[in-house]
Amino acid sequence: MVGDIAHVFNRGVEKRKIFLDEKDYLRFVNNLFLLNNKSGKIRTRENRLENYDLTQEKLVEVLKWSLMPNHYHLLLYELEEGGILEFTKRLGNAYTKYFNTKNENRSGYLFQNSAKIVPIEDDKQFLYIPFYVDLNPLDIKFHNWKNTSINENKAIDFLVSYDWSSFKDYFGL
Repeated sequence: MVGDIAHVFNRGVEKRKIFLDEKDYLRFVNNLFLLNNKSGKIRTRENRLENYDLTQEKLVEVLKWSLMPNHYHLLLYELEEGGILEFTKRLGNAYTKYFNTKNENRSGYLFQNSAKIVPIEDDKQFLYIPFYVDLNPLDIKFHNWKNTSINENKAIDFLVSYDWSSFKDYFGL
């Protein structure tokens, strides 16, 4: 429903990596923009988006995102009726097609299941999920950080330098 907020996430089949190199991450991040258009994907022939008219009617507002080697997290705000579901399907289908084409001997499912779409319905979720999405990349550098003490400055430095998350946007980077 328009105005809804949802936490959307999915992981690779058998917990396998879904991002193998920088090009994979870039493709997914570009898709966050290019597929978020009511009339369909914004078509480009090159990676330089500044050469195109990028006017769009968004399906969703992407509030937060983070990409991990074997999964992703999104926090989405629905702008068009059914926009979260449509956008989520587009992301999964387009990225799977890209990944399987890029990795020539690969076919079939990339993700474990359909993406999980969890509506944010109460204050506890609304307060917790944005932090969860932002802090998720800490698992890469600080294993078991949720159960132990870590240096906060090192954690923030890592998050600010991590390219595959919206966290650094909040620092103007």
